[in-house]
Amino acid sequence: MTNSILTFTTNLAKETGALLKEYFQRQGLDARLKSDNSLVTEADLAADRLIRRAIQKEYPNDGILSEEKVTAYPNGYTQVWVIDPLDGTTNFSLGLHYWGVSIARLHNGRPETAAVYFPLVDELYTAQEGQGAFLNGEPLHTKDASLNNPNSFFACCSRTYKYYQVNLPYKTRTLGSAVYHFCAVAKGAAIVAFEATPRLWDLAGGWLIVREAGGVIQALDEKAPFPAQEGYEYEKRGFPTLAAANPQLMKEAQEKLIFKTLKEKAL
Repeated sequence: MTNSILTFTTNLAKETGALLKEYFQRQGLDARLKSDNSLVTEADLAADRLIRRAIQKEYPNDGILSEEKVTAYPNGYTQVWVIDPLDGTTNFSLGLHYWGVSIARLHNGRPETAAVYFPLVDELYTAQEGQGAFLNGEPLHTKDASLNNPNSFFACCSRTYKYYQVNLPYKTRTLGSAVYHFCAVAKGAAIVAFEATPRLWDLAGGWLIVREAGGVIQALDEKAPFPAQEGYEYEKRGFPTLAAANPQLMKEAQEKLIFKTLKEKAL
């Protein structure tokens, strides 16, 4: 059963990626800003429909939480799918290559299966709880990184330097996709990644992949995203989240990533 779930999730991520490629760089693509000022396009919505219909057909007794449709965690389900049909929508709309689809299945509120696919760079990340993580079918491991390596990089969202004082001694890369930042840690490209305001769907797939690759990932404040809570409206809650290649790097990042006061942010 477990392998069949992973096979289904993987195939669905790849099918969704193929659909999104059909919309990529299409002239006149319909797009609008949502209430939280994030961008949504007709490609997001088409991908969302494809994923939800496939899950409802194959696993009719499971719940679904989606960025574009149902953002409150459903009540009464042991298994819930958390989907981000297009992570990196701004990149997608600008013709940049770092965007993808994230599909995760949660058991009792915790990620147990994940498939994340970035079609234009041909990277498929998969993981199951206790079974390891993989990139295009090959075992995935975080980099055995030491502190103060000048060739290492810190992946972060564009809001990081607005809200936080960053004292990490690493090169910074902002690639425009939350889940890609976390996957970059899992594959050993980045040694630390930070997202200032990710939602549950930004986290579910990458959270499991980082852990199964041997990395460390956790919320920066006291509110942990998992286990997810029944009935909670996740569109309204971000979870500042750090991922690191190992516990030593996590400790350093926690000490050197400092939330700015309101006065500091206003300056």
